[in-house]
Amino acid sequence: MSLRIPAVLLVLALLSPVRAAVAPSTPEKALLDLADRQQALFVQADKAGDKLDEANFRQAAQKLVQEYDDFLKKYPKHAPAYAAYGTMLGRLDMNPQAAAVLTRGDDMFMAMSKEPGADTPPFRRAWGLLKNQLGNYTAEEGHPVEASAFFLSAINLVPDEPLYHYQLGMLLAEAHDDFVKAGNQTRAEVDQSMQQAFRKAVELAPKRFEFQYRYAESFYDVAAPDWDAALQRWAALEEGAETAVERETMRLHAANILLKQRKFDHARLILATVTEPVLAAQKQKLVAQIPAEPAK
Repeated sequence: MSLRIPAVLLVLALLSPVRAAVAPSTPEKALLDLADRQQALFVQADKAGDKLDEANFRQAAQKLVQEYDDFLKKYPKHAPAYAAYGTMLGRLDMNPQAAAVLTRGDDMFMAMSKEPGADTPPFRRAWGLLKNQLGNYTAEEGHPVEASAFFLSAINLVPDEPLYHYQLGMLLAEAHDDFVKAGNQTRAEVDQSMQQAFRKAVELAPKRFEFQYRYAESFYDVAAPDWDAALQRWAALEEGAETAVERETMRLHAANILLKQRKFDHARLILATVTEPVLAAQKQKLVAQIPAEPAK
C-alpha cells in the first residue's frame, strides 16, 4: 500500500513562505538547504533511471544522512527535520532507521506538548506533519488500522490541512476490509468515513483537481453508492474541465453510472457526444453494455 507524498515537499511547503525572510544562520535556512538538496538528489536519480551512477548517489546520500544527523543533534526539537529525514531514510530502504527517527520525533513532541505555551499553530503544524509521515510509513508497512490513528492525529492537530483528510480517505478506500475485520466499524461506517474524508479535502482545497476526481471516484468504492450524487460530482468536474478530453472523460463516467442505473437511453445520448479518438476504446466498452434496441 503506497500513500506517501514525499515529506520533503511538505517541508518545503511549510518553510517556503519564510524562505526570503530567514537569516543565513537560522535552523530554518539550514533545513531548507538540506531539503532542497534532498529533493534534487532524488529527482536526478529518478530521471537517470537505469543509468544512475550508484556510487555517486550513495556518496551524496550518505553526506545528507550525516548532515541530517548533525542538524538534529544541534536542533533536537525541530520537527520538520524529523519528517524529512525519516522519509529520506525510507527512500534509501533504511526502514528501521526511518521508523526510529519518526518515532523519536513523535515522542519529543509529546513531551513538548505538556510544556506551558507549547500549543501554538506552528507547533501543531509541525507535529501534524510528523504524524502524517508516521501514518505513511505505517501504511506502507502493511498496518492500515494503526496508520489511521496517525492520520487522525494529524487531522486533529491541523484540521485545515486538506492533504491529511485526502490521505485518510485513500487509506480507508484501499484497506476497507482490514477495518471491517478489525471489528471496530461496519462496511457502511468505513464507506461513510472514507467519503467524508474525501469530501472534507475537497471543501478545504476546491481547486485541487486530484481531490475532486478521487472524491467522484469514491462512489465506485462504496457498497451502497448514491449514484445521483455521483452524477452531480462528475457533472461538476466536466463543467470545470479545461480540455475536450477531460470533459469527455467525465461524460464516460456519467454514462457508466447511468448504465448502472439502467438508464440506457440517457447513457446512449451521453456516449454519442464522446468523439475524442483517445477515448474510443473506453467508449466502446460502455456502448457494448447497452441492450440492443428492439427491431421495429
